[in-house]
Amino acid sequence: MATAEVKLSPSNLKQLASDVLAKALKAGATDAEAVVYEGDEFSALVRLGQVETLKESGSRAVGLRVFIGQRTASTSSSDFSTESIQRLVDGAITLAKITSEDPFAGLPEAEEFGQIPGDLKLYFEDVNEQPPAERIEIARRCEAAAMAYDTRIQNSGGGDFDTATSHKILVNSRGFVGEYRRSYCGFSAAPIAVDEKGGMQRNYWFSSSRTTRRLASPEEIGHEAARRTLKRLGARQVKTQKAPVVFSPEIAKGIMGNIFSAAEGDSIYRNASFFSGQLGEMVAGENITVVDDGTMVFDEVGSDGPVRIGGFGTSPFDGEGLPTRRTVIVERGVLKNYVMNTYTARKLGMKSTGNASRGLAGNPGTGAGNFFLEPGTLTPEQIIGDVKNGLYVTEVMGFGVNMVTGDYSQGASGLWIENGELAYPVEEITIAGNLKDMYKNIVAIGNDLVFRGASAAPTLRVEGMMIAGA
Repeated sequence: MATAEVKLSPSNLKQLASDVLAKALKAGATDAEAVVYEGDEFSALVRLGQVETLKESGSRAVGLRVFIGQRTASTSSSDFSTESIQRLVDGAITLAKITSEDPFAGLPEAEEFGQIPGDLKLYFEDVNEQPPAERIEIARRCEAAAMAYDTRIQNSGGGDFDTATSHKILVNSRGFVGEYRRSYCGFSAAPIAVDEKGGMQRNYWFSSSRTTRRLASPEEIGHEAARRTLKRLGARQVKTQKAPVVFSPEIAKGIMGNIFSAAEGDSIYRNASFFSGQLGEMVAGENITVVDDGTMVFDEVGSDGPVRIGGFGTSPFDGEGLPTRRTVIVERGVLKNYVMNTYTARKLGMKSTGNASRGLAGNPGTGAGNFFLEPGTLTPEQIIGDVKNGLYVTEVMGFGVNMVTGDYSQGASGLWIENGELAYPVEEITIAGNLKDMYKNIVAIGNDLVFRGASAAPTLRVEGMMIAGA
């Protein structure tokens, strides 16, 4: 009979992880690792002032990875009953016995484990303390502000408010025990505008934080969502041509995020990346420095005083129990480091960079911490002002990036630049190039680096991209 769905205390969760580990070792595992996760989520969507969806949920689960020599297997379960835990252990052991040996399999070495000491400010209790009615009212105010901004805004995709809190515990048979909690809250609005010809456009804007104290005002976000939507009205195509392309920060972070993907150890040892064999080589312009840092804590000052907040990509340890760290991937254009977990590092004869990401089941993958391009000194207005004819990209569509060759081609929309000014909106175009060339042709970097998530980049200008339109 399953245990009742009650919230376990942190000490009970830690005990559960230890018990699962002990059972696995007793059943024949030579090494084992257990992770226990518990989380709560809330989501409300208000459309045209009325609550359309309201969700509140809790989840918990345990994952187990076992090793029998160099054979490995993993299992997971959301049932914490004694019988289910035993099935979890037995299943992992049975699977491990029939899998092939892998010479690179295994937990990290004991001396590699560790975690960043102190409070990284990843969890704020106020996220859970805020009443649901207050969250719904923020979503409603945000949408209402967008709707009232301009008479051309006649419909809405809604205003939403989301929260999430989680508690993660990781233990292994080599003595590592670690845990941390995280919190998140955020809201957005997505207005729809109509022009005089009946053409419809939509856009959105949002605010997010680990604490309700650092959320923007709903009216401010609603107005920004409205402004972004109105800028798209009357969009048209442009002629096919080669021209400078300026990427807004929201799109620039995706362009630069491909650097992380290209530097992943898994892609490197499979020779499936355009960075393969490029360590120590120039892969970008000298103005490009790209960093992954899982340790960042920001000091923010607001009307209610200073608040320290951990980054969205910050954690005390990675998915294998190694301390997170700051890794410079590209320094002044030179590829300095690959990003690796223990397995991919062993394949490459190197050391993990503390970038292991761990779900409940399966082997660890590779994940970023706080990933960013170091900012430049120019304002976005200066970058745009230096373009005679070009494109300012605010949205891209599709999955047109080939990480093996670097070929890049995506649908795009944005604003056309004429004589250094944003002239008119454009859509139904495609931008194309090759990332290997694009990274070397970034001629301007903005000073507007703002972390709205775990990855960030300032405004960028890339010379000589192909724009396919009419």
